[in-house]
Amino acid sequence: MGVQVAEAEVETRTTFAVEVAELFPPQGQWTEEAYFSLPETNRYMELSEGELIMPPHPTNTHQRIVGDLYVLLRRFVEERGLGIVRLAPLPVRLWPGKIREPDIFFVAKEHADRVGERYFGVPDLVVEVTSTGTWRTDRWEKLMEYAQAGVQEYWIVDPDAGSIEVYRWREGAYEIVGKWGRGERARSVLLVGFEVAVDDVLG
Repeated sequence: MGVQVAEAEVETRTTFAVEVAELFPPQGQWTEEAYFSLPETNRYMELSEGELIMPPHPTNTHQRIVGDLYVLLRRFVEERGLGIVRLAPLPVRLWPGKIREPDIFFVAKEHADRVGERYFGVPDLVVEVTSTGTWRTDRWEKLMEYAQAGVQEYWIVDPDAGSIEVYRWREGAYEIVGKWGRGERARSVLLVGFEVAVDDVLG
């Protein structure tokens, strides 16, 4: 009797899972409306080319670096009243149908109209911390997307390479400001005076 009950429960759960899955569109057919109708979750979820993208879980090292750099950047920005700094998971709409969740991003106070409750518009500065599962996306796909959207400055923090790269937007594309390694200090062009020791960020 107990086995039959257990089997019935499994079948019920399976049927329910299938029914829930059928409520959502297949890959390639996702819209912003469907994306924003998803249940709340702490997982990163992005929308690109009609596909729902769920990046791999971040590692402990990734989250430590994001947390430390977020604190430094937020303190600098808030002390000078320059705008706001946020971190993922929080959707950023680069253009219709293209929604990313940058690790850290800054929106200048003169662009306060880009600040929303459910999602933000194009940030002025974005930071991505690479990991094994996101390295290609951060260095190629997002580099092109952020440039296309007009993000003024893009930081790539690479723990494996022990480096921080800073790119600035100029005439629709990025040019590299600098690449700094251990024992050096990375600096922002957009936020004049903001710089961090690579060793302090990477640990």
